[in-house]
Parts: sequence; C-alpha cells; structure tokens
Amino acid sequence: MTLKASKPISMPRTSSLDPSYTSEIDTVDERAWCQILQEFDDANIYQTWSYTALTSGERMSHLILRKNSDIVAVALVRIARAPLINVGVAYVRWGPLWRRGGAEASVETFRQAVRALRNEFSCRRGLVLRLFPIIYEDDHSCFSAILTEEGFSLNVAKTRARTILMDITPPLEVLRQGMKPHWKRELKLAERNALEVVEGTDDAMFGVFIDIYREMVSRKRFVEGNDVNQFRLMQSQLPQALKMKIMLCRSEAGVCAGLVYSAIGNTGIYLFGATSNIGMKSNGSYLLHWKAIELLRKDGCAVYNLNGINPARNPGTYKFKHDFAGMHGKDVHFLGRFDSSVGVLSRWCVEFVDTTQVIYRTLKERGASIRFFKLRSKASS
Repeated sequence: MTLKASKPISMPRTSSLDPSYTSEIDTVDERAWCQILQEFDDANIYQTWSYTALTSGERMSHLILRKNSDIVAVALVRIARAPLINVGVAYVRWGPLWRRGGAEASVETFRQAVRALRNEFSCRRGLVLRLFPIIYEDDHSCFSAILTEEGFSLNVAKTRARTILMDITPPLEVLRQGMKPHWKRELKLAERNALEVVEGTDDAMFGVFIDIYREMVSRKRFVEGNDVNQFRLMQSQLPQALKMKIMLCRSEAGVCAGLVYSAIGNTGIYLFGATSNIGMKSNGSYLLHWKAIELLRKDGCAVYNLNGINPARNPGTYKFKHDFAGMHGKDVHFLGRFDSSVGVLSRWCVEFVDTTQVIYRTLKERGASIRFFKLRSKASS
C-alpha cells in the first residue's frame, strides 16, 4: 500500500528542549550503554552497541535524554556519509527508547527525544535523520502528529512493515488452547516424535544453526532479509545478558530444526528459523516456537514479536505465524519510517540511494524467483 507523505510543519533549524530536559551526545562507553539499555522496556537487539557498530562500520553516535538529571530516553544512531561531500543519513532503528522500566511512559518524553535527535543530526550535522520507531499504527494517534510537528515526514520510499505480536502473559495452557486447530495438531505430532531441544548462546551452537539455515536457503531459494553471519559476529561481541538465544531441535537422524531469538526489554523477538533437509517431516519448528514461549516467559517477556509478515508474498510463513499466535496474536503495522532534513543536497542524495536500493532489491528478488521456478521445472520434468 502506497502512503501519502505527511508534510512537516515549517521548523526552525533547531528547537529548544523544554526546560526540564537536557540531552547529551556520545558521553558513555559501550559498557555503560549496555547497562542503560537494560533499564528500558522497549530495549531491543537493534539498539545494542554491537549491532549498531557492525552495521555502520563503527560510524555511530548516541544520544541520552535526561529529565531533571534522570535518564528518560536514549538512542543509538548509525551514520552513513558520502565521500568528499558533507551529506549523508543518520538512522535510528527501533528507537528512540523512551519506555523506562518501572515508570509511566510519557508521550512528552518521546517528543523531546525526537526533537533532541533532530537538533543534533539534522540541524547541526546536516544529515537526513531517519527514524524507525517501535510504534504501531493502532497505538495512540498522537505519535504521527508529534513527528510532523517536530519536523519529520513519512518516508514513502518504504512501505510500512507488518508483524504479529503475541501476548504471552496468559497461562501456557490458555496460550495453547488459543492456537488454531491445525497448529495444535502439528505441535502434538512434534511432541510424539521424541525430539530433543537444547538452548544456549555459544558460537558452536550458532555455527550448527547456520549450517541448517544454509540448507533451507538453498532448498527454498529465497532472498535473505538479514545476514545471519553478521548476527553470529554480533553475538560474540554482546555481553552475556544481551546475547541472542539459539535453540536446536534434534532427532535420531541429527539436527532437524533451529531458532534464534532475542529477549531484551519486555518483548522477545524472533530473528531466524530453519528446518534442515532431514527434518522436513519432524515438525521441529512447531516444538521450538512453543519452547521459546516458555523461555521468554521465564525471562520476564510479555510479548513475542514474530518479526515480519507478508501475506501476499509469503503466505506460508504468514499462516504459520498467524495460526501459532491464534487468538492471542495481534496483526499490526509499524507507524512507518520518518525523515527530517534541513539540507537539500543530503535529501536528494538519500532519495537517490533509496531509489537505487529499491531497484536492486526488486531485481534480486526476481532473479531468485526465476532460479527457483527453473529448478522446480527441472525437478518435475
């Protein structure tokens, strides 16, 4: 669905924060950041120091917002600049974080956080500031208005991402009862298959997962949305408290399925899943998602984010996630990606890159589809 761009209200180059708020730029190190991160309910893997450093090539920055000296919002920023000319983009993925644990979330804190980010990265540094906040379309309607009032416009180069959020706070028997009948049947079959589930965080387990993930990619011929090897490298750099969890499902024949998820803040995020060639009939993926819920609840998570759905382009995965969440799932659209820019040259350069990336991804996906259908035709002939 194509969205019309919202037009930001004409803004001065900078806008003062309210008197009780102050902002800091690049004032803490990695260790301190990791400790601060764990104090926020909306903390997530994409706001970890390791993720931002790896995906930005160490071209990163961070902002801390205080109210009366207390930290109330934070954001890690990936920075990409064009060589020789002072243009580029500052990207905040799944941020800023402003829902502090144990405190009532204030919409005004969100406003002051995005204002402080715009002052620093758009106004002072002359970059296009791109925000992808963890806010959903059906959240309080004020967020779109706040972003517009603070000088941001909806980025129409990107369609709004969509996901399923599963409420995992009810008792396990209630969650199981809420699944679609087909999913419950497949889970029962998995439990009868005498499968062993192991969970850990070490590199050896990540390596085993990648082996079966590569089998699946080769079998299905799909275009990978994320570089799994990059996440493996990130795992080696994350402190233990923030590491991703790897789950492997084994049968007598070997490893039949695997799952990688993150549990930071109050929401668990499904990152990668795979079924090996020998595990096609094991139903291991059903068992792993069910076990993941048990572990997430122990970690204090209230929500399981199934991380991306596209019913039109990937109906099989959509049905798997939809039926799993069942009556406890909520199909939501993210509010979108929002840009702020005071420099015409930076805006033009970023728009050109956006267009080029869309063309590249489209050609890559078409190429993968063509290869898949050719292989299927050969196999059936």
